[in-house]
Amino acid sequence: MSAGLAKHGLPVEKADDVKIALAEAINNVVEHAYSDIEPAKVQVCCRLEHNQLDILISDTGRPLPGCKPPDGTPASVETSLQDLPEGGFGWYLIHELTSEIRYERRDGCNLLSLRFDVPIPE
Repeated sequence: MSAGLAKHGLPVEKADDVKIALAEAINNVVEHAYSDIEPAKVQVCCRLEHNQLDILISDTGRPLPGCKPPDGTPASVETSLQDLPEGGFGWYLIHELTSEIRYERRDGCNLLSLRFDVPIPE
């Protein structure tokens, strides 16, 4: 992913945003969609055109609760340092770093689409 984004001239800071959001999304698949069931493949497809990067992540794990992405409200940090949550920030990051999120469950498959507005130099 890093090499492909650099090859197309994506600024490093934007490429980092893409990698963070993608890592968070795939981590959610591994931790939640395949929790307590037999893991299977996770497929990632990317398309870059007209200053937009579209990434489609597909898996055959459990569907997202309510068949929609979480709203991205971060976990509360209004607590003592030792009681801070370890997780609860992934969807917040994904929402902050993308320009559009779409999800659908089709034929036993989760399809999560992440869109990024990317300034590609001419």
